Amino acid sequence: MQFILTGFTQDLAFRVFAFERMGLDRVRTKVVVRADLALIRRYGIPMQELPLLCRNLLERSDSDGEAHNLTFTEAEMSLHAKGCAAAREAAALKRKSPRRTPSDNVGVAWRGHNPIQATRVQGPQDIDGQKTAKTTQA
Repeated sequence: MQFILTGFTQDLAFRVFAFERMGLDRVRTKVVVRADLALIRRYGIPMQELPLLCRNLLERSDSDGEAHNLTFTEAEMSLHAKGCAAAREAAALKRKSPRRTPSDNVGVAWRGHNPIQATRVQGPQDIDGQKTAKTTQA
């Protein structure tokens, strides 16, 4: 079965989607799906998703091939909203954890570690850390 969206109309608080069902014998049959706009706002379903959700409803319910007028019910909207919430939670778990805060030694990696500059020198010392006497020339 293949469903082709042919248009939609507004009927009070309902958006009415018109589809054509095309079977294997290429015969087209009109099918109408109604969706309550107050319910889609309650469940946070965007208006742009409605035609695809209605087509999915038609594909699921087309086992008998007899239904020509369907309604996108609150139970199906609730099921869709729960599925979207579960997908958002799974995506949140996959996100990277926030970076660590900068430490006191920011930039040491690219500046290199210099042991002489890292320690505070009180007085004149040589590389071994031993005090040297100042010699003055007279």
